[in-house]
Amino acid sequence: MAPLLEPDVNCQSCPRLSGFRAENVGLYPDFFNGPVPPFGSIDARLLVVGLAPGLKGANRTGRPFTGDGAGELLYPTLIKTGLAKGNYIPGPDARIDDGLEMVGARITNAVRCVPPQNKVIAAETSACNGFLGAEIKSMKNLEVIIALGGVAHGAVLNAVGLKKSAYKFAHGAMFELPFGIHDHIMLTDSYHCSRYNTNTGRLTTQMFEDVFVAAVKLIKGKN
Repeated sequence: MAPLLEPDVNCQSCPRLSGFRAENVGLYPDFFNGPVPPFGSIDARLLVVGLAPGLKGANRTGRPFTGDGAGELLYPTLIKTGLAKGNYIPGPDARIDDGLEMVGARITNAVRCVPPQNKVIAAETSACNGFLGAEIKSMKNLEVIIALGGVAHGAVLNAVGLKKSAYKFAHGAMFELPFGIHDHIMLTDSYHCSRYNTNTGRLTTQMFEDVFVAAVKLIKGKN
């Protein structure tokens, strides 16, 4: 049997996360409240890997970064660089029927369920890593991965069986990853587009856009 790409809707692999999910079902019965599936085609050439859904963002809407503060930078950047089309509605009005479409790109998370205080623990990243690995290996056209933050960076490397010590996370860094069915895939890093990073100035809009512009150039250079 082929490996599962996504966890079951009632996945119990992580007691802390499944318990938090159960709490949220009671508190927010109209929310999605489940493992958030990726957004975009499995045939995409670029994969953006985030950390985990936000409580009142992706966990509410059921689409990565949709309603999260981080989505207010991510989706306009994707549209600007030609990796998405349509209009993204930010904030509490965000919804998945906004008509937004990915163009040759796909968004996923290292951990599929919302964590308490927006913080995952190592066991949860490990529990979800098989899903990320199956997803990456199923993307037959994949050429570039953008990891948003150090946790996502490490999750990608673990998912393809590579050691983190050989590929040190740094904003704007690029690595050629040899593995599996692919001759190689390029991994490029960005600081996570969280409100914390943008509000503190650690990540500017230009810094973030530059990573995506470079990724698009890599894809175009291969074709």
